[in-house]
Formats: sequence, structure tokens, C-alpha cells
Amino acid sequence: MKNMGATIRYLISVGIYGTIGFFLHFIDASSEFIVFCRGMIGSLFIGLVMILTKNLPDLKAIRKNLVLIVVSGVALGLNWVFLFAGYNYGIAVTSLCNYIAPIIVVIISTWFLKEKLTKAQTLCVTGAFIGIALLSGVFDKNDAVDYHCILFGLLAAIGFVVLVLCNKKIEGVKPLDKTLAQLFVSAITVLPFVILNNGFPKAIDLKSGLIILCLGVVHTGIAYIFYFNSIDVLPANKVAIFGYLEPVLSVLTGALIFNEGLSIYGVIGAVLILASALINELVSMKTKS
Repeated sequence: MKNMGATIRYLISVGIYGTIGFFLHFIDASSEFIVFCRGMIGSLFIGLVMILTKNLPDLKAIRKNLVLIVVSGVALGLNWVFLFAGYNYGIAVTSLCNYIAPIIVVIISTWFLKEKLTKAQTLCVTGAFIGIALLSGVFDKNDAVDYHCILFGLLAAIGFVVLVLCNKKIEGVKPLDKTLAQLFVSAITVLPFVILNNGFPKAIDLKSGLIILCLGVVHTGIAYIFYFNSIDVLPANKVAIFGYLEPVLSVLTGALIFNEGLSIYGVIGAVLILASALINELVSMKTKS
């Protein structure tokens, strides 16, 4: 029960992430520009929250962990950039490759961070990965997989792995301080991609502007506060498995709202992911009792 609050925060953040695809359908702007705005607006929102709550950053703690904070912020920005780049060639395969990241985190955490993983939990992680493979739609296609999807997806996964591992090593930095710094660094990291690709729009309509603001405040500022606050507490296997709920929500949103096809493979994959998450939670609770 000790990690129940962290689990709830993590699930809320995952639920928010799962609706990003819905909002992206209504934005008339480049993906690089949207990513840049997410990081900048998110960091400004967190800064405003800190000012209003008179919760000033602990600059000494930030300086002490500056290298890890900068590296993790860069990793976050690159994860966004490569993920959106891969989406241009194929969302399914890119997502599949990106979601190899939590499995890598579990393996590294088990080997180097000495986190114990039971056989049941190992099966759950494996089941979740098989589920994401089914959900991706790869098995529904006869065409060859575009290598861009694999390349960008794996690069995004590497960024996510570095982000999670850096967060585990950062010590003494308050969640708001860390999230503010990482989001700001991520925005600065993405900026060159926007400039090189001429991603700044000459004009932006009101609807797109409001949605981008929502993505920055809700889907980045609030969601990342919950996310980073929870992954510091939760074991790597739980972060891996529950993270797979995000694509399930994305697929359901597409199927129910945008009438995108959900094959039998996708249904089986979604059920397998949810079952793996539930079984992992039950196993964790039984182990602690």
C-alpha cells in the first residue's frame, strides 16, 4: 500500500499521455513546433506554480545534479523529436520500437541497480511486450516495414532509457525543481530541430493555439509532475508494464472517436497488456503482504 499514491499518479499521467493523439488531429502546425511548445509551456507552467506556492527552487541541489539533469532533459527532448519523426513514416512500428525502452530499463535495473524481478513479474513484462506487438498492427500488414520507423523508434527508446536511468540517480532534488529543469532543457534541445526544419509557423489559428496551450499545461506540465514524481518511487517493472496502458488508450481513442480500425490482433494485444498490468499489481501486493 506504500506506493499506492505513486501508482495513482503514474496512471493519471499515462491516461493524460494517451489522449495526446486525439488533440494532435486538430493542430495545424509542424510536429517539431508542437514538441518545442510542449517543453517551453510546460516549464513555464511549473515555474508559475512554484512562484504562486512560494516554492523556490533549491539551486544548490540542482547544481549538485546538474550533469544528470541536463543529460536527462536532452534525452527527453530527443525522445520527443525521434518519436514524432518516426510517426511520419508509421505510427505502429515506431511505437513498437519506442516501447522496447521499458523492457531495457527493467533489464538494466535488474543487472545494475539490483532491483529484484520475480518469475511472475518477468512473465508480465514479456506479456506486455507481446501485447504491444499485437497492438501495433505489424501482424496485419504484408508490406515490408519502413526502416525509418525502426531507426527513429529505437532512437526514441534510447532517449527514454537514458531519461529513466538518470532520474533514478538524481538525488536531493525536489520533483518540481527537477521537472522544471528537464522540460526547459528539452525545449532548448528541440529548438535547433525547429529552426533547421523551418518549423515555426508564420501564423497559427486560435483553435491550434488553444490546443497547443492545453498540451503544454495539462499534457506536459501537470502530467510530467505526476510522472516524474511517481517513477522515482515505483519499481522498474511496474513503470514498464503500466506504461503500456498509454498506447491502449491511444488505440481506443482512435477506434471509438475517429473510427480507426481495431483488428482482432489489436483487441488481443490490448487485453494482454491490461491483464499483464493487473497481474503484476496483484503479485506486487501479495509480495508485500
